[in-house]
Amino acid sequence: MNKILKSVPLIFSLIVLSFNGYSKPTNKSVFQFRVYHLKNEKQVSMTDSFLQNALLPALHRFGIKNVGVFKPLANDTAVDKLIYVLIPFNSLDQWMKITDRLQSDDIFKKAGADFLHADAKMPAFQRMESILLSAFDGQAGLDLPKQKDANRIFELRSYESPSSHLADKKRAMFNNDEMKIFSRLGFNPVFYAEVISGSHMPNLMYMPVFKSVEDRNAQWKVFGNDARWKEISADPANENNVSVSHIDSILMHSTDYSAY
Repeated sequence: MNKILKSVPLIFSLIVLSFNGYSKPTNKSVFQFRVYHLKNEKQVSMTDSFLQNALLPALHRFGIKNVGVFKPLANDTAVDKLIYVLIPFNSLDQWMKITDRLQSDDIFKKAGADFLHADAKMPAFQRMESILLSAFDGQAGLDLPKQKDANRIFELRSYESPSSHLADKKRAMFNNDEMKIFSRLGFNPVFYAEVISGSHMPNLMYMPVFKSVEDRNAQWKVFGNDARWKEISADPANENNVSVSHIDSILMHSTDYSAY
């Protein structure tokens, strides 16, 4: 009976995902964004310490490498300060087991004790948001920068659609054309993915990389004037003018303890 009960969450998740086209086994990665919401520098410091000294080393012990940690450029003056943690998983099963593995890891619990057992009057963070993503067919995993660069800009872009049908249209545009344009123009996105669990759905996300803010601005101008982009964005078959109802863009630096 216990084995049956333990299998219920996994069975339920697989049933739900099968309705969205994820029932067949694939070699595509699953990503989780953990977004920590913080109100002051004390919480930022506590979360940095927890991530650097407890969470990331534990994930490394479990064989999960290339964990990215990012902070928005606007963090210093923001009321809601954010830290984004991008964790790559080989499968949904690996992601579903991660909490149990962390809870049974004594090294993790000791290293993260101050954060994990923070007093309610002085919490280590305000909220932790989780976004689960499945990689696009055209880029099945992370494509990491070869070297770290403190000045490098990571732009997290989020495209919400008014319907699943139109989100599918936009994903097809990426897989068929847009990813090729980005590659040709040197945008070098770390990932392209569809949100399969999160507070804003349907939703596609990707993360191009730039040398600086100035480079980012110049690159987007080149993209907007690209002949192939103008061609596909004007094609009525793509429904590009209605396939995206809301776009978010967050410019970030990676932390010094991020993998890239």
